[in-house]
Amino acid sequence: MEEARPQQELVDAKERLRIAIKKTAPGTALRHALDMIIAGHLGALICIGDTDNVIKAGNDGFKLDISFTANRLFELSKMDGAIVLDKGLTQILRANFHLNPDPSLPTSETGMRHRTAARMSLLTDAMVISISERRQVVTIYIDGKGFQIKSVSELMSIVNQLLVSMESTRNRLDRGLLRLTTLELDDFVTLADIAETIYLFEVLITVSEELSDLVLQLGTQGKSIEMQREELMGDTSEDYTLLLRDYASDHSEENAARLRKVLHETDNAKLRSPKSVAEILGYKDLAEDSVVKPLGLRTLSNVSVVRKGMADKIVDEFGSLQQLLDNIESNPERLDDVGVKNPGILADSLYRMRGKRA
Repeated sequence: MEEARPQQELVDAKERLRIAIKKTAPGTALRHALDMIIAGHLGALICIGDTDNVIKAGNDGFKLDISFTANRLFELSKMDGAIVLDKGLTQILRANFHLNPDPSLPTSETGMRHRTAARMSLLTDAMVISISERRQVVTIYIDGKGFQIKSVSELMSIVNQLLVSMESTRNRLDRGLLRLTTLELDDFVTLADIAETIYLFEVLITVSEELSDLVLQLGTQGKSIEMQREELMGDTSEDYTLLLRDYASDHSEENAARLRKVLHETDNAKLRSPKSVAEILGYKDLAEDSVVKPLGLRTLSNVSVVRKGMADKIVDEFGSLQQLLDNIESNPERLDDVGVKNPGILADSLYRMRGKRA
């Protein structure tokens, strides 16, 4: 139970950071105030939330209890000391407030304002923002760790690079999946083919996650970027799960979900190694050129007449894609038995995908 606690605390810290980034994103009143402070060449120390503990850790200053606005926060930042706001960003509670966090709390920060911010974020559950007057940098502190806010122009430069990378990877993946389908129908998929396809899925998902983080930081200016990201991802997640079910030793959905987590946490060198990928999938002593037989769930699911969930029934009935192909001509009625309303269309689609005519 004690081992699980640090992991839970890490998850909580990540979620709190996401909330903090969202609150400071472009389009919010808080971000408007921060931009004004930067433009005015001012510094500031702002504590948001956990106000009881924040106030206990300081003294002096002015008790305000006034409504929060961007202009008020900007004007109050002209005074020394910290500004204290409630969690919901509705009230400014203190200004010119002198904070006295425990100096023994660990921090690697060097500047006085940043050290105080880091220690206050360790001492309390507050979101603490430090703005450097000299460097004109805004840093959010959660649990002692700092996250530097980037300007919109900096974010867009990174976004454009990631979009190019994501589009290129998606094109490579689409070509790889078309080739894989052909190989599956010819019963000649090798371990190397599977490892390369899994690697492309992981690259695409990783770039997508990085882009999603930037969209969060862009706030209202990230909507079109998110639309492009979703368009490029498409139904990639479902295809990836079906691919893993096709080739893993355990074909269950639960195992596929577990494998996705394991593969996503696997380092790049092992992802490029067919042998390492084979071990993750549950196979030992497979050579790179070993032929691997799929269930056929992914290929069948891409046929228009195969409704959601029908691919599993077809595989349960026939055993695998190859056995389906071997039996479909001699006994097409079996497809009708498992609920395929248009078995002729399914058969014709598979023939065409295989390079034959019905």
